Amino acid sequence: MDELLQQAVDSGAVPGIAAIVTTPDGPTYEGYAGALSIEGGAAVGEDTIFRIASMTKALASVAAMRLVERGELDLDQTVESVLPEFGELQVLDGFDGDEPRLRAPAEPAKIRHLLNHTSGAGYAFNSKDLTRHAEAAGAVHLLTGKREAIDTPLLADPGTAWIYGVSTDWLGLVVEKLTGQTLGEYLREHVFTPLGMTDATFRPNSEQLERAMAIHERQADGTLKVSDIALPSDPDIDSGGSGLYATARDYERFLRDLLGGGELDAARILEAETVDLMLTDHLGGIELPELVESADKRMTNDVPALPFKQGWGLGFHLTLEDVPGMRKSGTGDWAGLFNCFYWLDRDTGIAALLMTQVLPFFDMGVLGTLVQFEQAAYARAGAAAPA
Repeated sequence: MDELLQQAVDSGAVPGIAAIVTTPDGPTYEGYAGALSIEGGAAVGEDTIFRIASMTKALASVAAMRLVERGELDLDQTVESVLPEFGELQVLDGFDGDEPRLRAPAEPAKIRHLLNHTSGAGYAFNSKDLTRHAEAAGAVHLLTGKREAIDTPLLADPGTAWIYGVSTDWLGLVVEKLTGQTLGEYLREHVFTPLGMTDATFRPNSEQLERAMAIHERQADGTLKVSDIALPSDPDIDSGGSGLYATARDYERFLRDLLGGGELDAARILEAETVDLMLTDHLGGIELPELVESADKRMTNDVPALPFKQGWGLGFHLTLEDVPGMRKSGTGDWAGLFNCFYWLDRDTGIAALLMTQVLPFFDMGVLGTLVQFEQAAYARAGAAAPA
């Protein structure tokens, strides 16, 4: 596995990389290779900071489910009952010439719709219609960290389609409204500190930024260059959908807690029954799209559906059948825009993550490394299992 990571660096697939495989009892593999930048800098290591982007969603979802456990929030409660401004969002039904055609949603979105991405809320970089609307409205880009960046029209009536987007950003605002804390403050008190996630933050300080891997972009010839994209270190909101910075070890602690049914080192962040609920399919027959088409090739490539049965829980993508030599049915997983990935396989008893900082998302070089890494992780797990 060390050789696999080094090969990814040597081939130019990544500037640097971190990978961990863990069980409920602790890591069984931890490896690092490469540097913080192709232009030089420190070696990637246990203290390297990554922008984990949409891997934030699992943590924001856990925050919301803690409130559900305590009776402070209900999955079938409407979002607008907590955030009236969400009720003002309209459905974008297309365009009449250059004029957007908007209407009220048929039904109000519920909290569960935010958790399983059926609220109708999308991302402009995955929607040509939202991109067109944003250009016409002069809307700000999501990566600016501005609060108004999530005030986008819905792309479908709530509860009718799976659409990937800013649902979890709105979920983070629900948590803030009900707790009177920022999402970062709530997570620090109830998740980060209890689990020992010492570098997890929405607002990295200067010392942490010095330890952060640079964002890189894949060029047409396959090489990498350091990106000129600069994320705000002090955004308007703590983005529950994409805003966290963390080390690989931070996220390993979070995954290990979930492997343990919500408890790690005597710290319980969720009840075991809640973890079960989050890792159960909640799509109710709604199918995932065959292709999530890119509307911004700098941010993401097209993402095709994976060739096995899938679903979506409360905060997690789910694999619903065994994948030979790899994850088992019921595995939860997701990824982050800068080509960070994780999976959580409670059947086998392992979780793993692989992190780098490369755009666009769904980069073939990183994906090739990820597949080999997962296969190696299960080969090791099988070799370690008792006869």
